[in-house]
Amino acid sequence: MTRARTGDGDAFRELTEPHRRELLLHCYRMLGSFQDAEDALQDTLLDAWRGLDGFEERASIRTWLYRIATNRCLNARRAASRRPAVEWNVPDVEPPEPTRIGEIVWLEPWPDALPGPESRYERTESISLAFVTALQVLPPRQVAVLVLRDVLGFHAGEVAAMLGTTVESVTSALKRARAGVARRLPPPDQEAPPAPGSPAEDAVVTSFVRAWECADLDALVGLLTDDVFLSMPPMPFEYEGRDVAARFCAGIFRAGRRFDLVPARANGQPAFGAYLRTRDGVSHGTGLYVLTLAGDRIRAMTRFENTVLPSFGLPRSLPSR
Repeated sequence: MTRARTGDGDAFRELTEPHRRELLLHCYRMLGSFQDAEDALQDTLLDAWRGLDGFEERASIRTWLYRIATNRCLNARRAASRRPAVEWNVPDVEPPEPTRIGEIVWLEPWPDALPGPESRYERTESISLAFVTALQVLPPRQVAVLVLRDVLGFHAGEVAAMLGTTVESVTSALKRARAGVARRLPPPDQEAPPAPGSPAEDAVVTSFVRAWECADLDALVGLLTDDVFLSMPPMPFEYEGRDVAARFCAGIFRAGRRFDLVPARANGQPAFGAYLRTRDGVSHGTGLYVLTLAGDRIRAMTRFENTVLPSFGLPRSLPSR
């Protein structure tokens, strides 16, 4: 700390690097966008570097960094500059009428394989797409309180100090936030997903890859739950239910679009880089699919744009086979 306060950058990195990954994940939970989280983390570290002389060491360096990061994210949430929705942009495919138009169009996936030390705060349920999406519809202050208290385990007094408010205010915000998230998450009696990397998960994933790469609509539909949910941010179209999901996928396959899938993991869930085959044999990356499983079925599929592929270490294209 003494060396960092004299302007020693290496000493500052020694202080902050152990917390870098968990701070990035914290920003991601609050903002729902990996790109926005990276920007918020950079701003956090810059603020910490500039404000090091004012750090009184009454709390740990970790708690101090979380205070800075949380307030950076709150400012970003309150700004009206989130990524806008884009129009349907899949050539030669006319989509069916969506069930509804989604609002969380800035959502991006979290790369599970991101380099860095493992964190005990990366439990699958606390980084799932459903949980992160549910956070995005809450008021900013409620998001901060819920994540700091329920996910990260800070005491109410610590959270109150971070946010410049009272313990009573934190307790009230936490109650409202829990209720808001519960309304958005699957019901408690929803069948749980198989354990990551388990034979049960592998079986569903293998069946999905075979069906999607072969454009086998019947096999694909057989893997879906009755209430399956399809979304594709930043395109706002959302589809709910097996019938409309089948019509959507039929339109993709009917247009002659055929894909190669490359496995990945996002938000603790199975994911795939999707590569569109072309006549010259090269397959071009068109996006990333993330599956949400319930037992031996798929209850949600989220498609993200190909701009996220580099974050997962996936190439822009695949050579001809």
